[in-house]
Amino acid sequence: MATSSSRLAFSLRAKLVLSYLGVALGAMLLLIIVVSLAVQNYFYTTQHDQLRVRAEYYAQQIGQLYHNNGESWDNVRQIHLYTPELFIVIDTAQQVRSTALPDFIRLSENDIPSLKSALQQALQGQETPGDLRGSPNDNGIFSGPYISVPLHDGGQANGALIGALLLAEPVQYPAGFSPYQFLVNVDKAILITGIALAVIVIIFSLWLAQRLTQPLTSLTLAAEQMKSGNYSQRVVAPKSQDELERLASTFNAMAEKIESDMSELRRQEQMRRDLIANIAHDLVTPLTAIQGFSEALADDVISDPEARHETAQLIGREVQRLRRLVSDMQQMSSLESGQIKLDLEPLDLHTLVDEVLAVIGPECEQAGITLYNKIAPTTPAVLADSDRLTQVLLNLLDNARRYTPEGGSITIGTRIEDRWLNVWVSDTGIGINANDLSHIFDRFFRIDRARTGTSGGSGLGLAIVKAIITAHGGSIRAESTPGRRTCITFTLPLATGLVREHGQMMSQQRIV
Repeated sequence: MATSSSRLAFSLRAKLVLSYLGVALGAMLLLIIVVSLAVQNYFYTTQHDQLRVRAEYYAQQIGQLYHNNGESWDNVRQIHLYTPELFIVIDTAQQVRSTALPDFIRLSENDIPSLKSALQQALQGQETPGDLRGSPNDNGIFSGPYISVPLHDGGQANGALIGALLLAEPVQYPAGFSPYQFLVNVDKAILITGIALAVIVIIFSLWLAQRLTQPLTSLTLAAEQMKSGNYSQRVVAPKSQDELERLASTFNAMAEKIESDMSELRRQEQMRRDLIANIAHDLVTPLTAIQGFSEALADDVISDPEARHETAQLIGREVQRLRRLVSDMQQMSSLESGQIKLDLEPLDLHTLVDEVLAVIGPECEQAGITLYNKIAPTTPAVLADSDRLTQVLLNLLDNARRYTPEGGSITIGTRIEDRWLNVWVSDTGIGINANDLSHIFDRFFRIDRARTGTSGGSGLGLAIVKAIITAHGGSIRAESTPGRRTCITFTLPLATGLVREHGQMMSQQRIV
């Protein structure tokens, strides 16, 4: 899968690079073509304009020369230029009045008709531009732009027409210089600049594609790790403050939530297994005892009437244990599923505790344990279900009784915090080990896993207490010092809110 992901990531990177290059290089190519055409057009336009200016200047000088020499060509010497340019002057009779062409200027047979036609049009008063193409098979043939202009007496446009002038500039001068070399140099400069820009664009595209796809590659690899069960995988969010950073942050948040959910699912699964194991353990013990006693009675192994009566009583007690276990499980399930509705009403906790102590008092007195009700009669009423709260108190007091030695004490007290009443049940018993303290409210948890249900109950008592307190909207916690004390504190909502004067009259003492 990793190879596949890398291939996909590279494919995306290649697409990004190609798209950047396509746009950038396309734009550069278009720009190079436009610039090159613009330069060439400017060059050709400028060249023709300069050629026209020079031709008109020569025409003006020749017209002035003609006027100064009696307005007759016979008095004008043959006109010539000391330049490698093609220079032809004719009169109105089409007689050539310029010097013969130099030997290095050779004209193509194909261009001669064009020159004659241009001169004839100039004799009619028209300026005629054009280009001599030369011969493709002979580089020595003259080629270049030309222009033909009319000649006027005195060099003035309103003077009489006296002839025509043709001026042509060669593409390649005899010394090797060519005006068109400028275009070649410009094209080379544009090409080199374009190549340099293309290299820069390629490097920038690769860097940008790498920067854009790296977070996506990391996300893909992390997603594959999560797919294989590694929910602790995270990615480093880029500091780009864009969609990629938000995507990475969202992925990390999602991974954290999934990891948390999976941890909770594993914990719930382990709790389910433990629950099944605990239920099986708690059911097997009484059932085994019932089976053994029943077989003994059926086989007349126990023949003494008194012994048979005691055995029947033992079977009855084991059946009661099973019934209590099943009842506790049903009650726990109903509380956790929210099926049990609480009958909430203002409740005087001081009076309720007195009633509960009266119920459990005889058992504590028989065990040599002293009970104390430290709740002041003026304690504000709480909003609670009387029956469920009685069940909570009986459960906590019975638990404390079982682990408090003779001569010890159990105390119930309260204190107000904001709009809640904290109720604590403290004993001077054997305490709870720190490793077990966080598990005492778990279902079927027993500190001494080897003890029987006779001394330890079903293991659901404190779990039921927590479920009832949670249903009231409160919370419960435990504190313990091994060998000295245990204190369980739970919260209940006040019926009328916090009353300051009552809070000041309450006992604020903590059991140490």
